[in-house]
Amino acid sequence: MVSAAPLPASLASFEWTGSGGVPLAASAAGPLGADIGVLFAHGFGQTRQAWTRSMLALGQAGIASAAYDLRGHGQSGRNAADERYDVEQFIDDALAVRSTLAKPPVLVGASMGGLVGLAAQSRGAGFAGLVLVDVTPKWEIAGMQRILAFMGAHPDGFDDHEHAASEIAAYLPHRRERKSSADLAHLLVRGDDGRLRWHWDPRLLHDLADSAKHQDELADAARGIDVPVLLVSGGRSDLVSKETVAHFLDLVPHAEHVHLPEATHMVAGDDNDAFTRAVIEFLSPAPTRDPSRPSAEPEP
Repeated sequence: MVSAAPLPASLASFEWTGSGGVPLAASAAGPLGADIGVLFAHGFGQTRQAWTRSMLALGQAGIASAAYDLRGHGQSGRNAADERYDVEQFIDDALAVRSTLAKPPVLVGASMGGLVGLAAQSRGAGFAGLVLVDVTPKWEIAGMQRILAFMGAHPDGFDDHEHAASEIAAYLPHRRERKSSADLAHLLVRGDDGRLRWHWDPRLLHDLADSAKHQDELADAARGIDVPVLLVSGGRSDLVSKETVAHFLDLVPHAEHVHLPEATHMVAGDDNDAFTRAVIEFLSPAPTRDPSRPSAEPEP
């Protein structure tokens, strides 16, 4: 999947159509169609911009990629006021996006995006491979509760970008660089009352709160995966643990595992260079892989 010729170092915006006609805002690094080698799916509460640095790096390695905002997130469409959000809608969206691509891409999914990709693959998506970013079919409930608590902590929004940056810094104290207004531009929208709120539909928190009920279904989906799989976990994650990783590797014995010890659940944001290297190596033909790297790096 790796080409010698680098692609232009910029992203092009476009739109896909998801299930039920919902518009899905997307970006691509390189040509669309048959040339897309990687499809990125972000996590709950994120946007496709979470993948920008990785997409540009893949482009320099000659790998065309695309990413989209999940429904209810970022610039993508939202459900009608009388329509609940349901996990099935996100899976159907992934299948709709996959149907537009002539060549099977590798799905790289973080958190919710990874679980959606896993489920879509079990329903015939035909991805060439899966890269699951700090997510497994069984996850630590306490870690999920912490994420949801942060997401729901400011229903009335923020006074300004500095207020939002302070809250993010408190939630991610290990990050050395504080978010700037430019960094937050795609994460916040200004309401009619002048206050800044998260870009995602607040109904998502209520409608998808009981996602743990799908763990057995996701485990069954994982057992049937017969394409190459890479799990990238963060050593400081409170969602994925040694136990959930071991459970996943039992379900998918052929999966590779890369452990990034300093990353939290926000793997691509915490250690983007190491994460992107792991993805590029996974995409490389087997003879060019580093034979010294173990399939599963030891956890502390």
